[in-house]
Amino acid sequence: MKPLHRLAIASALLTTAVLAHAVTPSVFFESPLENQTVKSPVKLVFGLTGKKIGPVGNMSPELGHHHIIINGGAIPTGQLVPADAQHIHFGKGQTETSLDLTPGDYHLTLQFANGAHQSYGPEMSKTIRITVAKP
Repeated sequence: MKPLHRLAIASALLTTAVLAHAVTPSVFFESPLENQTVKSPVKLVFGLTGKKIGPVGNMSPELGHHHIIINGGAIPTGQLVPADAQHIHFGKGQTETSLDLTPGDYHLTLQFANGAHQSYGPEMSKTIRITVAKP
């Protein structure tokens, strides 16, 4: 086989290997887990693949920061994540927090957004259900 053919085959194999290992960006809860019963304060640990954490103001498309939405769903792509008691912002790049929640059932949505708090959409969110136990 000619050296040029070998180079072309090697290049094609390398490209295929790189594409096979491409990571689809996503967020997830490291804790708590789906349907877990927890005590308040509830420790939340956020996970992220395929993008990086960056502070508010940095508009690089591979960066963003987390938001927690209490008893609400994902924010559509490009919409601003509100700033209120139901929508908690982690614009300094935090990847964990503790929430004081009263006993009961909750839906918690982890939403990733850019440096201007514009949502990356439902594909960059994860919703879990938890129950906060009575003390």
